[in-house]
Formats: sequence, structure tokens, C-alpha cells
Amino acid sequence: MRCSKRITGRFAIACAAASAFTWASADDFPARPVRLIVPFSAGGATDLLARELAQRLTEQWGKQVVVDNRPGAGGIIGLDAGARATPDGHTLVMCSSSTLILGPALGTEIPYDPVKSFTPLSEAADIPVVLVVHPSFPAQTLSELIKVAKTKPGQYAYASNGTGTTTHVAGELLKRVAAIDITHVPYKGGGAAITHAIGGQIPLLLGAVSTPLPHIKSGKLRAIGVTSPKRLRELPNVPTFSETLPGFEVRQWFGVCGPAGLRKPLVARLSGDLIKIVEALSSNERVLRAGLEPVSSTPEAFAAYIKSELGKWTRLLKEMNIRAE
Repeated sequence: MRCSKRITGRFAIACAAASAFTWASADDFPARPVRLIVPFSAGGATDLLARELAQRLTEQWGKQVVVDNRPGAGGIIGLDAGARATPDGHTLVMCSSSTLILGPALGTEIPYDPVKSFTPLSEAADIPVVLVVHPSFPAQTLSELIKVAKTKPGQYAYASNGTGTTTHVAGELLKRVAAIDITHVPYKGGGAAITHAIGGQIPLLLGAVSTPLPHIKSGKLRAIGVTSPKRLRELPNVPTFSETLPGFEVRQWFGVCGPAGLRKPLVARLSGDLIKIVEALSSNERVLRAGLEPVSSTPEAFAAYIKSELGKWTRLLKEMNIRAE
């Protein structure tokens, strides 16, 4: 709130009182229930993570944190609601690499600015992308898969969760870095793709690890590699792509943001509480079994990472000629 120096009397007192209330709000927060917007349907990995965070924040703050699922338009509807909220900390939103990075980088029309419309508070978790094949596929490792693909250019196909998704981007980056020719087959979500991979109708599949994980453990699918920077706790024997292709990394991450304009004391309060909770989730079996890898960051580091990733993927997607449908 800006107050003119020329305002005097009771107006000056009112202005000072309003300003003091704003700055003191970090100590008084929360004054009422908090809404945590999830821009996707209930039941997915983002929703599971949000509900774990909401439960612990409710315990921490003594006020109910309510998960508000706002699916639609690939996450745009929920993100827009979060961006338009009053910046008092009582509305937060689950943001992700797909909504803040890939959507804008693909040229998708969005009603908000991925950098200017939000206050990043902390990352919350990664959900790595895994490359799986049918057990009969003639390759045990990523290097063997690359050799097989090079002997039969254009004859193998890989499934993704859809054009412009993280799984599609990971597949196209693999083609570019490994210099192989494999055909992209986009699916509407991971369910049908998994069914076809298990049945052998599609030889390769790139998916968020939470979906194929049970089938990997049961032996119905074989994991070739993960795109995360390190091996996964749930799949310790599956190498990272970077062990074969140095520098290869595709992170699919989730975090918590507020609308732009949150005051610094409130940002410090919110981020501090979130970081403690995220660190505690590193031993949460429900979260880990879903393939989620908890990771936290300061608001400054998170904001810098968003800017860096937006620039990186805008350039790479343009070079790979991947645009929004």
C-alpha cells in the first residue's frame, strides 16, 4: 500500500495502520482456512503430493488447508486462478514444470506470465521420467537400445503421454542426443500407453515413473533408464540416462507458488514451513511408493531455476521444432 506524504490527520493514521497490518500479517497468518489449488484432477501424483502437504500444513498452522482441484486446459485454469488470487497467503497453487515451463515454451496461449504472475515458495518433489520396454525387447541397457535403433532407423516407436508433455520432450531429446530415428506415438494420458506396452503393441514407452512402476516391479515391463539426475530410491538398479549420455536430464517437478505480490515476511514464513514439511516427506512411504522424490528449495533458488528452465526449454523446443497442438 502506497501512502502520500501529504496525507495528514485521520487519513494518515488509517494509512499507517493498514501498512502495519500488512507487514504484521506474517505473524498473524493464517487468519482463516488456506486454499491449495491443484490444477489437475484428483487421484494423480500432483493431487497426492498436495494432500500430503495440506495435511501437514494444517497441523503446523492450526487452520484447515483445503485442496481445491481445478483441472482443465492442461493446468492453465488452476494456475490462472492462483495468479489472480489476493496476495495474502491464503491461496496457494501447485505449480509444475509442465504448467510453468513446457506450456509457455511450446507457445501455448496462457493468461498469466510464468515468471511475473507468481511468487515461488519452494519446490516440493520430482517425478522422474522412465523409459520402459516389453521384456521381449532386444536390449537390456540404454546403450544397447541406441545400437538396436540405429540398425533399424524409423522402425521402432515410442509412446508418450501426449504431444508437448514432458515424456514427449524426453523422447525427442533422446532422439537428438543419441542420433537415433524412432517414431513418436502420442497417447491421451499414460493408462492406454501402459496397456499397449505390456501387450507388446508399442515397443518403447516414456512415462512418469509413478504409472509404470508397479508393472516394472512385477516384471511385466523392463526399465531401461531414468531421466533424473540420480538413480531412484524405488529403482536403484536402473541407471540414469546421463550414465550413458552425459548431461542428459529431463526433470518433471512440482512446487508451491503464491500469487505475485506476497510480502517478504510472509514469503519467508510460508517457504520456511514448506521446506521443513518437504524434507520430512523424504521418509514418507506413500509419497515414495508413488515415485515422487521430495526436493525443497529457497524462494530465491526456485525463482532463478524457473527462469533458467524457461529459457533453456524455449530454445530447445524451438530447435527440435516442437510446438503446441
